[in-house]
Amino acid sequence: MVETWAATTAPVRRPRTRRGAATRHRRGSRAVRILLVASVIAVLAMWWFSVPANFAATPANAITSLGELSGLVGALLVCYQVLLIARVPWFENAVGLDKLVSWHRSLGASVIFLIVVHVVFIVLGSEVIDKSTPWDEFWTVYYSYPDMLPALVGTIAFLAVGLSSARLIRTRLSYEVWYWLHLTTYVAIFLTFLHQLSAGLHFVGYPLNRVLWILLYLGTASAVLTWRFILPTMDAWKGRMRVVAVVPEGHGLNSVWLEGPNVDKLGVRAGNFLLFRFFAWGHLGTAHPYSVSAVPSNGRLRITVGTLGDHSSRLTALKPGTMVFVEGPFGHFTADRASRGKLLLIAGGAGIGPIRALAEELVYRGGRPVVLYRVSAPEQLALLGELQTMEGVTVIPLVGRRAELGYDPLGPGPLSRIVPDLHNWEAFICGPEGMAEQVESSLRELRMPKRFIHREELSMS
Repeated sequence: MVETWAATTAPVRRPRTRRGAATRHRRGSRAVRILLVASVIAVLAMWWFSVPANFAATPANAITSLGELSGLVGALLVCYQVLLIARVPWFENAVGLDKLVSWHRSLGASVIFLIVVHVVFIVLGSEVIDKSTPWDEFWTVYYSYPDMLPALVGTIAFLAVGLSSARLIRTRLSYEVWYWLHLTTYVAIFLTFLHQLSAGLHFVGYPLNRVLWILLYLGTASAVLTWRFILPTMDAWKGRMRVVAVVPEGHGLNSVWLEGPNVDKLGVRAGNFLLFRFFAWGHLGTAHPYSVSAVPSNGRLRITVGTLGDHSSRLTALKPGTMVFVEGPFGHFTADRASRGKLLLIAGGAGIGPIRALAEELVYRGGRPVVLYRVSAPEQLALLGELQTMEGVTVIPLVGRRAELGYDPLGPGPLSRIVPDLHNWEAFICGPEGMAEQVESSLRELRMPKRFIHREELSMS
């Protein structure tokens, strides 16, 4: 049975928040979108002023021109894709890395589409002119233009990366394989860049376009080197930590306690996540994102991790004293986003870590949050005791599989019975992607405005 909690208990005090934070994030998001649109318009202008006068005189010319345009826009969006996750401070401060990762993922589909359109339309345009088969025309184009071999290799790499991000394939890949495959994107960008200048109609004979395009790619490369590699390496050394203990918290969940000389100087907030690289066998190859599950204090912080993959499963074997390099903090899933007095925190599985830390900070600020804790079995209720001992926090476990219960505890009906006036509340959701999407859909159906629904997905891919 689903427990009912009515908002008729003691009055809810509005948590102390930085009211301008949410507005600042919205303005930052708009600024980034405006910048992207302006860049696309600039590329369209560059194409328009350098396209031949007869670009649409015949069907073949029109198809080829559209292929060239799709290639230009696709190349621009590739740079934006890289910049969105290059840890550029302006982007991160304006939007937040969690949202930037989501944008990066969405933009990837557009990039792959434009790359495919570019190749197909260039070949198709030539095919119409020469009246040959697509396969023969592909090789004609390949041998007719310079730097096509590296361009072909780079295009195949782009397609491989794009396919690996498709949900059906991504679920079958380990994070390590996905991570190293995505690193080939940098090589693919370099390989395809060469043929743009040597074979691109809008660069050959147009020095200004060449200079602007080179500056675009040099700027992107500089941003990646500076904020993705050089500065993070320096910061990781300053923020180095050591493992204190690994504590089992429940079925499939473990907490890792860490300490270091500069932990309290990192500026980690409840709801933030960091990238952890453990100096132990099976961990050195990649840095993984984990959210803090307790507000850092006295030189220590804690993460609570579900055994969802190879890396997280190996955390239980970490020995005390293991060195850890940390990058961050990242993310805007913090108490600063709270702008209403009635706060609903919804956790699923390993999402209880950041929700637990967020509840602690909201209570400190004067809030009285309600926590819905969704798990499939009672033994999975990690950190439940800590939440129940927090004064001002109401915890409602939602236990059981949907097939056994006969309903979804996070559906609109059950949610409305737990909290009758949800349209007046604000929600923070953290858990698996499918659960988070279902909860957001339920809350929207119950008339909670989208701007009061905040999500943190336990994924960087």
